[in-house]
Amino acid sequence: MKYLHAMVRVRDLDASLAFFRDALGLVETRRNDYPQGRFTLVYLGAPANPEAEVELTFNYDAEDYGGARNFGHLAFLVDDIYAACERLQAHGVTINRPPRDGRMAFVRSPDAISIELLQKGPALAPAEPWTSMPNVGQW
Repeated sequence: MKYLHAMVRVRDLDASLAFFRDALGLVETRRNDYPQGRFTLVYLGAPANPEAEVELTFNYDAEDYGGARNFGHLAFLVDDIYAACERLQAHGVTINRPPRDGRMAFVRSPDAISIELLQKGPALAPAEPWTSMPNVGQW
């Protein structure tokens, strides 16, 4: 058995790519458009292991997917959790659960998909502004 990908439905493909690709740092590995089926699939992978992908499914017709909390979350290992959170903030992303412990943070995609960031190796030493930041919203 081999893990292939996790699929999430997105309402706005451009906003989702700005989040997953530009802010989070994933790389688009391939894209398949199915105009006859009225959907597009975009596959993204982390630079360190692009074969384990996130599939963004964009359906052309509007549909209510709910709050997305039933999905759980996607988790990514990062080299520097503080730098990752700074990069996300620079792209306008809210840090819902700041990395106060130097180990873990949560953000949400434009479609309310919860994203967990985990520090590679041991936790970083607690640092400001993260140690003083409260949780915001749901994560």
